[in-house]
Amino acid sequence: MRFIEKMKRGQAVLGPFSKTSDPAVIEAMGYAGFDFIIIDLEHGPNTILNAQNLVRGAQLTGTFPVIRVADNSAVDIGKALDIGAMGVQVPQITNAEEARLAVQHAKFAPQGMRGVCRFVRAAEYSNKDRFAYFKESNELFLILQLEGAEAVANFEEIIKVEGIDIIFLGPYDLSQALGVSGQINHPVVLEKMESIIEKCKTNGIKTGVFTDNLTDAKNWIDLGVDYISFSVDMGIMQDACKQIINNLVGERRH
Repeated sequence: MRFIEKMKRGQAVLGPFSKTSDPAVIEAMGYAGFDFIIIDLEHGPNTILNAQNLVRGAQLTGTFPVIRVADNSAVDIGKALDIGAMGVQVPQITNAEEARLAVQHAKFAPQGMRGVCRFVRAAEYSNKDRFAYFKESNELFLILQLEGAEAVANFEEIIKVEGIDIIFLGPYDLSQALGVSGQINHPVVLEKMESIIEKCKTNGIKTGVFTDNLTDAKNWIDLGVDYISFSVDMGIMQDACKQIINNLVGERRH
């Protein structure tokens, strides 16, 4: 998959959050060239039942399917991985103990204590060799969202936890924690981001952020962020519709 290839080359990867329930939308975004898609089970309307078809839609186009789970629970994380998600994004991580729990839930022994069932989609419903399945599953991506001032304060302890692939930061949370709320391009925020990126790299961890505009996305890439979550599929579609309408209405008025 292009996601893995780019990650290995040290290139930034780009993908949206998705709140659609239609695999065709996921498939279309994949054909458009997004590297990954985050299927949102925290704030979206989907359930684990229909999420598996969204995962299939992503994989059909060589796009890396990530599921953002509702919370840091063994059941939610295990189910997301069982249906074939190649990455799981865990929200509301605030300290090292929560990070260790996420690793425990996402990895099979000896790295963790994920519940074992081979009769699931990720294991080809038991068709895949069990030992190959265990090994491959422990190589899937674990993405932790650090949210709030407590997470920022505990950042250096969190990144020492083994088994984390990507630290996902909310720039607005970061700006608030640094006393410049909402000013995500403030020099103090950018300086802190550079420090976080460098410390993550030292620990073999990639970094990610959310943005909803091209200018900030380019700035984060230039700053060294690896995993750029760009907007939400429904917002992208609505913006495209508005642009078409505004342009055509404007032409008719002239």
